[in-house]
Amino acid sequence: MAARLLRRCRWHHLGALLSAPSATPAALLVPAGKVAMTRALPRAPLASLHIPSLSSRADSFPAKEQMEESRNPEQKVVSELIEAAASPQELFRLSELHSLSSNQASLVITRLSRLAVEKHLETDRILQDEHFEQLFTIIDAQVSQVWNNALVNLLRSLYALGLDSSRREMRSIEHEVLWRLRRLSFRQLAALAELLALQQGKEGRLLGEVLRKLELRWTELEGTRTVVMLIAKVGHISPALMDRLEDKALELAEQFSPEEIRRIALALAYQNRRSVPLLRALSYHLLQKHTELGLVVLMDILFAYGKLNFHQPQVFQRIASELQPHVATMSPLEVARCVRSFALLKWLNLPLFEAITQYALDNSKEMSVPHLCSIIVSFARLNFQPSANEDFSSMVHEKLQGQLESLEAAVLMDVVWSLCVLQQARAPYLQHVLAPTFHAQLPGDASPKAQSLRLKLIHINAAARLESPGYAGPFLSAELLGAQGQGGEKATPLQSGLREALATVLGSSENGRFDVRTIYGWNIDAEMLLDGDNKPLSLKDFAAPHLLRSEGTTPLPAGSRRWVWGRGEVESLAGAAGASRPPRYRPRRVAFLRWEFPSFSNRSRELLGRCVMARRHVQAAGFLVVDVS
Repeated sequence: MAARLLRRCRWHHLGALLSAPSATPAALLVPAGKVAMTRALPRAPLASLHIPSLSSRADSFPAKEQMEESRNPEQKVVSELIEAAASPQELFRLSELHSLSSNQASLVITRLSRLAVEKHLETDRILQDEHFEQLFTIIDAQVSQVWNNALVNLLRSLYALGLDSSRREMRSIEHEVLWRLRRLSFRQLAALAELLALQQGKEGRLLGEVLRKLELRWTELEGTRTVVMLIAKVGHISPALMDRLEDKALELAEQFSPEEIRRIALALAYQNRRSVPLLRALSYHLLQKHTELGLVVLMDILFAYGKLNFHQPQVFQRIASELQPHVATMSPLEVARCVRSFALLKWLNLPLFEAITQYALDNSKEMSVPHLCSIIVSFARLNFQPSANEDFSSMVHEKLQGQLESLEAAVLMDVVWSLCVLQQARAPYLQHVLAPTFHAQLPGDASPKAQSLRLKLIHINAAARLESPGYAGPFLSAELLGAQGQGGEKATPLQSGLREALATVLGSSENGRFDVRTIYGWNIDAEMLLDGDNKPLSLKDFAAPHLLRSEGTTPLPAGSRRWVWGRGEVESLAGAAGASRPPRYRPRRVAFLRWEFPSFSNRSRELLGRCVMARRHVQAAGFLVVDVS
């Protein structure tokens, strides 16, 4: 009985020790044999006492913040009042009624910035208020006591309010953030990187340190939202971090929503970063989502793929089919963007383009000239001839009447060139562009853009000579016709094969020309002259009006034709030559036009508009054309 009672007393004292409130350090750490004056407690083994280390406290900083707030009811009440405040005056009154800590002062400033955004308040008045200066003074005096999350939000709020970044107090807060980077969570680092990328740009020291921390701790990255935000806002600043983000996005591709796929695709497009594995994964999972995609998602993904020149026919087909019902409700800008993106991708969807044509006819009064010009250029690139071609052409000429002077030189050049492709260029357009006063405005440097404009001008001149019987001038001078860019491109396998095949047919180098630059701005890959028995003749003996400088002077007999063998099957050369043989007494000049893969529409055997016009011009110049592809 006595032994049982003794055991009960021992367990009672042990339970009291374990369940009692934590004692003061002096009471707990009294050496053996000494008596604490504050409170006498039974000595406990040292192993039973838990003293958290500095590292564990740093890692659980948010939890510590919550515990402190829950222990102090007054702090919790003040925080609730700050969050419930509906005006700056209420917040400033709070600072008068309560003695705020630096952490509470930072919460007040954060709430002020949110109110300024929500209610469109003047930030200058807030910054000049004496109460704001008092809050700032409290924070500056005890900035080390501001909690991590509150410190990050404080920095964001001060930037949003437009506070001068050169102020000493502002630099002090940034310095405190810099010292605490190791203790911030990955999500806080990501939010900080997003903020600093907008405020400091690539040169900020704090941003550089934040990015280094993100690169080192990238394995902590979780959730699609953070991945998308970092790719969109920070990826362009740090290529090393962007590589990690792409790997993570590839891992999470299945979890992305259509909106997140849109944001990632746009970010890649703006950074001009053609990440093929990631784009393929995004395309696959986009096709697996059977929900209808919104107009913004469709338009932005189409734009991104067009800018990156990334071809995914199944995605294009889905975008085209889902865009078609939206065409009637789209704005002219959206229609112009849509058709331009499809043109860049060389994807012609006939039902969609017919719907766009009808939209242009129905909304011609609301459509501006630049938007119409964008549609014309896109149609020309794909050589799209609408079923309502006459109505569309009439509307175009009506809209362009009297508007040529208002267009920039480069835009006007593109529009007239496109009308030449569509065979809709009228004499006033040609006269305006070919006038010396106009092409004198074009840049004369050797940049790719300047060379492209000069080449288009030569094409327009060729259209005026070859396809406009009633056009009387002006025309380009011989000096301008000779200003074509020099070649030097590496020969393609098809081009090399064509030359090897023709070498056995020509017999002598005088019987053929290769890579012929014509005065029409088009290159003929190979040219030869055949007599009535299909035997090669020497080219240097005959005049060549298609060249800027001709070696021979003897004209071809009347009614003879030059054959241009364009870009077609080399093996079928002899068959093609004999397929449509002219009368035996007429010599004929043969030329080859080579069409490579980029010359065709996407997944189609239809030539692009530029190539169609080249073929027309060469034929109109008196040649018989053989295509090689």
